[in-house]
Amino acid sequence: MDHLFLNVLNVVLPVLICAGIGYCLALIRAPFDNKVIGGIVSRVGYPTLIISHLSTTKIAVGTFLDVMTAAALAIAGFGVLGFVALKLMRLPARAFLTPLMHGNVGNIGLPITLLALGDAGMAYTMGFVVVVLISIFTIGMWIPAGEFSPRKLATSPIIYAVALSLVLMATGYSLPQPVAKSFDILGGLSIPLMLLTLGHTLATLRIISLGRAVLLTALHLVMAMVIASALVWSFGFTGAERGAVILCCLMPSSVATYLFIDQHVPEYGPDVAGFILVSTLTTILVLPVALSYWV
Repeated sequence: MDHLFLNVLNVVLPVLICAGIGYCLALIRAPFDNKVIGGIVSRVGYPTLIISHLSTTKIAVGTFLDVMTAAALAIAGFGVLGFVALKLMRLPARAFLTPLMHGNVGNIGLPITLLALGDAGMAYTMGFVVVVLISIFTIGMWIPAGEFSPRKLATSPIIYAVALSLVLMATGYSLPQPVAKSFDILGGLSIPLMLLTLGHTLATLRIISLGRAVLLTALHLVMAMVIASALVWSFGFTGAERGAVILCCLMPSSVATYLFIDQHVPEYGPDVAGFILVSTLTTILVLPVALSYWV
């Protein structure tokens, strides 16, 4: 049992160490532009990472699409359950629903599934990441902003990266070698940059209400377990896709959602920041247990 737990920590600790370096960069006030790095990752890193992994990993297109469908249902489940819970708690959905709906499947989910489940697990997680990213930058922006903007969806390079990847997966074709190598290099930037950004951002967040942050974290974790169990059972997932779906549902609240709350409902920014920080720290305890007993 101790040996199993140690192996799980060996999966989780590299992620924490990389994020910790980003945290230290913030503490020493080293130059670090989150906006520039976020733009590079979302416009270049994510699309090339998606194409380079999905076009070369041998997974069934049908199962990959099932994972994407499961991701959409998971977001919807978090949305419905979160909305009801927030109403009962008398908290504004405009401020708290977006972070409750969207997990940090990019910064934490991708490296965790790569280390724990290999390339196949990471490829299935890509399906989850794609759906969550699209949702964050559409629904996740619309809820706190109170406006609808389909242009963001149509201009997202991630949409076109997924479309190209699905064509390559379905036809068996591959990219020209120079292009494929370039995408490998550019996609390889994503995970280290995401982890550094995660740590740097967490260092700048400030908790105002610890009790509310803990309550929201507990709520998010309970919803995650219910939704993950329902999805795995209803889709009949096994193996790497089962592990990927469970881990993605258990991911803490996405750091990216804080930016929208801080911009549109800044009076609740510290509360949301506290929720994101506490849920991220709780992951240190949740992931080893999940990897040991559930995945």
